[in-house]
Amino acid sequence: MKVESITNSRNAIFYPKAGKISLTINVIHKECHINNHQRVGSKSNAKVGADFENLAKEIIQDKLKIILQKPYPLNIGLTGRKPKQHNFDLGNQSYIVECKSHKWTAGNNIPSAKLTVWNEAMYYFLVAPKSYRKIFFMLKDFSQKRNMTLAEYYLKTYKHLIPIDVEFWEYDEFQEKINILHV
Repeated sequence: MKVESITNSRNAIFYPKAGKISLTINVIHKECHINNHQRVGSKSNAKVGADFENLAKEIIQDKLKIILQKPYPLNIGLTGRKPKQHNFDLGNQSYIVECKSHKWTAGNNIPSAKLTVWNEAMYYFLVAPKSYRKIFFMLKDFSQKRNMTLAEYYLKTYKHLIPIDVEFWEYDEFQEKINILHV
């Protein structure tokens, strides 16, 4: 990828009345690698997420013998407040599902911004009608450094934010199986 690097020249001119500085700029073309946090081997992170939702839909429908809609719009909100529509990744009249295919960072560090998104999903489950069965479907990603999966880390660290009725389904893409984690 071509990236332009801008360097100052010595030809700076100050225009006091206008309060501006005019610079002559030299543009140097360099080849460099930019880390845009793209999943390796994918066209886009959105495509990775959409593919994972489709996989989750197939697996949950097969395991529970149900039909799920993608996306599933549902009015949610706090008691005493006017509800607002939220599109859950998957759902039907009895189930709502949020899907996350997040992984540890490349350096095996905690993906804190991604876990904030998980916290948001927990809030959506909290303010959803109690009559729904709630499934949080995530990709299994193991950290050697921490000796645990990202889901296990989340459950350990954020248990106080997880509604009691949310089920954690961790999908192991290598063994092609589901592990239901207990909160």
